[in-house]
Amino acid sequence: MKIEKALEIVCLTDPGRRRSHNEDHVAGLAAAGLVVLADGMGGHNAGEVASDLAVRFITAQVKTCLEEQADELAADQDYLAVALRESIESANARIFATAQHEPQHAGMGTTLVAGWFYDNRLAVGHVGDSRMYRFRAGVLERLTRDHSLLQEQLDHGLISREQALHSSHRHVVTRAVGADPKVEATLTLHAVLPGDIYVLCSDGLTDMVGDEDIAATLRVMRDNPALAVKQLVRMANERGGYDNISVALVKVHGDFSVPRSLWSRLLGKLGRKQP
Repeated sequence: MKIEKALEIVCLTDPGRRRSHNEDHVAGLAAAGLVVLADGMGGHNAGEVASDLAVRFITAQVKTCLEEQADELAADQDYLAVALRESIESANARIFATAQHEPQHAGMGTTLVAGWFYDNRLAVGHVGDSRMYRFRAGVLERLTRDHSLLQEQLDHGLISREQALHSSHRHVVTRAVGADPKVEATLTLHAVLPGDIYVLCSDGLTDMVGDEDIAATLRVMRDNPALAVKQLVRMANERGGYDNISVALVKVHGDFSVPRSLWSRLLGKLGRKQP
């Protein structure tokens, strides 16, 4: 099955009820197997510029990689994550350089979460506190771990999860794309199964809607991703809508493996033994 038929991608972004403009950007390209979500920061329109640059630059890099390096993606289990990391690092350099040369954008940056589906695999890259979840067999699992001061406090046992709900450090991220000359993205690689649903979201959703409610929504609306996305955004707004809210859902309808005949040709071309 072609990847654009195997993946159903639905994206929605909303300014929320307390913000006059939206600094989030989200994009999904089923034909490339790519979903990218960015939550900008920096004040005025700088955050919006950073998130837009991140999404557009990573999308362009992934398209180029598919056109020029599909051999490596198919033959090397780790190359997918390596290629995604390089695209995030390139986006970071571009945003940082823009901020240095345009005073009105000084200090801008963005959180980021990206998912790249290829050959029944998923490479996940993230920076900051935008998240990805996997909903499989009725169970919701978070695939990312926030790069935030709050997460560090939780990891070291300095505060409880109950205290974290009311912490003044909830929005202090420890990494952001474009904030420094270099950034370290966390990359993970996962096997993908038909029936999986993947959720990418900004903290505008997770601050308002807990994991249990996200899971409950997906259990009821698993067959209608578009309705599920609208419901999640609606819930965040009904509970305050204090921030911009962005959500992307990816439902996997079938196998999207690279044909084995192609694998054989690629592995032969690269001089590798077939696993």
